[in-house]
Amino acid sequence: MRLGELHFSDTVPRIAIWVSRQDHCLLDLIWRQRAGELAAEIPLIISNHSNLQVIANQFGIDYEYIPINNENKLEQEAKQLELLQQYNIDLVVLAKYMRILSSEFITKFPQVINIHHSFLPAFVGANPYQRAYQRGVKIIGATAHYVTADLDQGPIIEQEVVRISHRDDVEDLIRKGKDLERMVLSRAVRAHLQNRVLVYSDRTVVFE
Repeated sequence: MRLGELHFSDTVPRIAIWVSRQDHCLLDLIWRQRAGELAAEIPLIISNHSNLQVIANQFGIDYEYIPINNENKLEQEAKQLELLQQYNIDLVVLAKYMRILSSEFITKFPQVINIHHSFLPAFVGANPYQRAYQRGVKIIGATAHYVTADLDQGPIIEQEVVRISHRDDVEDLIRKGKDLERMVLSRAVRAHLQNRVLVYSDRTVVFE
């Protein structure tokens, strides 16, 4: 929710979930939506890989496989935008979608939430758990934020951390990190759907 916007509670938002290969956040969002925790419809999943289509089939959700690379990015983003319009999508949730959206896409469709596998601004980019392990950190975290043209710099909606110890190896960090990602992303999406997020400048206020 941004300053000056009005929302009406009798409208049911429509979400498109974007994924790559990892399924933990996708499954969590679907389960929570089916359990009534997320007041929204999920009519569409978009992916740059085909391997999660089995999940879409299981839950009766349309699945669009759109492979994307640096050469075809603008053409494929145009197809993605067409699908968002076709399905009347209100919100895109990047549930471990491992591609960077162009600034042109964000300008045309700014309602996008991403889950980042670290406690921003620490360990941005790839392989955060390996780098966290190498640094010997005592906590790891996850961050959900709105997507902007600046990579991993959008207004933060939700964050959480968990303590780790010398007994944890990289696989333990990844396992604990996935648990955090599920929880943090669902909280952020729920707050957005309930119109409890006020964005101003590069920050947010999330009303309880």
